Amino acid sequence: MKSTATPIFAISKGCFTYKTNSGANNVLQNINLDLTPGQFYGLIGPNGSGKTTLLDLLTATRSLQSGRISFLGKELDLYSKKELARKIALVPQQFAMGFDFTVADLVLMGRHPHIPRFSNPSARDLDLVDQAMAVMQIQSLRHRLVTDLSGGEKQRVVVARALAQDTEVLVLDEATSNLDIHHTLEIMHVIRKLVRDEGRTVIAAIHDLNLAAAYCDQVIVLKKGSIFSAGTVGETLTSRLIAEVFQVEAEVQAATPDHPPRIHYTLS
Repeated sequence: MKSTATPIFAISKGCFTYKTNSGANNVLQNINLDLTPGQFYGLIGPNGSGKTTLLDLLTATRSLQSGRISFLGKELDLYSKKELARKIALVPQQFAMGFDFTVADLVLMGRHPHIPRFSNPSARDLDLVDQAMAVMQIQSLRHRLVTDLSGGEKQRVVVARALAQDTEVLVLDEATSNLDIHHTLEIMHVIRKLVRDEGRTVIAAIHDLNLAAAYCDQVIVLKKGSIFSAGTVGETLTSRLIAEVFQVEAEVQAATPDHPPRIHYTLS
């Protein structure tokens, strides 16, 4: 995926292998990828294709065994954790919280990378927390303990925390998988607006292809640890690709001025 714009992320010949008792498991192989700023990237592929591992590499949760990865033109591993936390926010698929934090406290954690040590949150920090909770419609949960929330409520709180972090890059690992369709679309609308109006960069692993087609600018398709295809929604989400990657027959209805592409699966 090449562009004349300076990449926000660039991966060259990236490989990652898990070590197991039975040997090595090659999860990602020869990944070459340039991601430009101000785009909504959808990361799709079958289970086990390497989507979460690729997101882990982009957020420096894991490191490449070979190859190179840069962020804003600088080697990713040269950044401190705090520097990256000011620039990249992550919404994981699963979020475990064993302590009795309130919703407001957890959302405020998104501001911690921006607050000097031993300092109190500023008025701006508190405003961003309030704005994030309002966007996620969780103001009424402000004083509730996170451990008492439902799975869907917890996920909305974690998204609010990432929004309060106010970073130029937002990474989501199937972050809407625990949500009903109303809250899923609500979150996708918010994220799409951040890309369109503020030039944020979003990279999201998405299992729903229609959701990817409706909201993403670009789609990266992984299969067995390699990039199978990358490009615009129209270029990548074709009947042929869906059959080859997911082993599912589908008809892709072309986009119109009023509607995004629509994928209709064929039942055999």
